[in-house]
Amino acid sequence: MHVVDALQQLLLRLGAGWVLGLLGLLSLVSVGLTIERALVLRRRGGDLQALAIRLDAHLARGDHATAITELRAADSLAADVAAAGLRLAPRGPAAVEHAMHSALALERGRLERGLAFLGTVGNNAPFVGLLGTVIGVVAAFEELGHASPGHGAGTGAASQVASQAVMSSIAEALVATAVGLLVALPAVAAYNYFQRRIAGLCASSEVLSSLVLAYLSSETATKNAPGGPRG
Repeated sequence: MHVVDALQQLLLRLGAGWVLGLLGLLSLVSVGLTIERALVLRRRGGDLQALAIRLDAHLARGDHATAITELRAADSLAADVAAAGLRLAPRGPAAVEHAMHSALALERGRLERGLAFLGTVGNNAPFVGLLGTVIGVVAAFEELGHASPGHGAGTGAASQVASQAVMSSIAEALVATAVGLLVALPAVAAYNYFQRRIAGLCASSEVLSSLVLAYLSSETATKNAPGGPRG
């Protein structure tokens, strides 16, 4: 019982203000991270159709060096993945495919940087707010106990004022839960959107990757055909 009393006094001393401060800090970090990730994902998209047309022209001429330069200048996820594979073109289509898979995994890890924080905030901010509410309710009932007749409180108007003060304290305590939900909802929405966006970018990389593999497979088949050129 002494432990319970000690915890109660600790909660009453701390109050619920620090919970709101923590939620405010988490909200600011979440908003900043959301903006940063949105800018990164927008930049890593690029004009895939135009890039595929230019890459097709370079590969049709067998100009791998110019194709790699074009891809690196594009600064998009699909272009970087295709460039990583085309760089190993002399080693054959199998090596190119493995290189592109490796580059795609690396790029996905970079794009998902910070998303774990958004997911954690989205899942746990309501519980942080609930903690503030619990602390506020404990304080309200403590005040109600002091306002009871057994603790020297008056009756009539004084008792009514005390009850109104308790109800006001409980209403203020519920604000912490509301703030926790307001912090969590945007974080969850941003997390889900970024996950879908990253999945879309990774899927779109197949456009250039398949184009590179198609040309390299054709070149390899031509070299290995009877009477074909030998490198």
